[in-house]
Amino acid sequence: MTEVVVVTSYDALAEVYEWLITDAKLTPAEFAASFDDVLSLPSNARVLDCSCGTGQLAVGLAGLGIEVVATDASEAMVRRTAELSEEFGATVQTMRADWEELPDHFDDATFDMVFCVGNSLHHAEGARGRVAALESMSRLLRGGGRLVLTSRTWELVRARGSRLDISDRLVRRNGRDAVVVYRWDIAPNWEDEHHIEIAIAQVDAAGPVLARSELLSSWPYRYEELEVELHRVGLRVELSTFNLEAENYTVVARKLWTTGS
Repeated sequence: MTEVVVVTSYDALAEVYEWLITDAKLTPAEFAASFDDVLSLPSNARVLDCSCGTGQLAVGLAGLGIEVVATDASEAMVRRTAELSEEFGATVQTMRADWEELPDHFDDATFDMVFCVGNSLHHAEGARGRVAALESMSRLLRGGGRLVLTSRTWELVRARGSRLDISDRLVRRNGRDAVVVYRWDIAPNWEDEHHIEIAIAQVDAAGPVLARSELLSSWPYRYEELEVELHRVGLRVELSTFNLEAENYTVVARKLWTTGS
């Protein structure tokens, strides 16, 4: 019999999130190395990972000697990040906070770099929520500091319409195999709430299938909108890998200097 756990946040997926991380970024060192080209930081740099997930990036950065703070809206993700940091003997400050709460916990101009990776920003509620999230990140950056953001190419996602994507291979993690399934519920208009259901079905020849599923809200955005919103909150795009034919892209935006920065 298949056991199904359905929830509406990342708290259930936190326990099986490794199956959603690519093989190339599975270890903390590998995850951090994927950002080598943007990691030019002063020796006393402070970095915030504000969508830390299970902590691979935060722990990898801490392993390079960087002072790292890791936050996430999911308590379970924060717990797993703390566990990973302990496993690797890394020093990472962890905290549960959503993007709009960040200025309540940190002074403006606290960090030299802020990461918002793992295609997280689409969970902000529409344009208003997205700008509020970006505003929080911008406020916490020092003048000249950089925001590093990764995203799906939502133009491609919407063009493909509502569908079921089932992985064509088993993914092995922690000695167990699993099949990853995405169910896309694409709304008629860009500004409407979309839904994504992610299911991870762990398979074991000697035991039952264990499936964990989460239904997540999503507000996709066009790249051109993101550029405008970054500029609106005082960030200038310095690097972008956006390509309408690529599945994902990275944006690096620098905080404009202001008087007193």
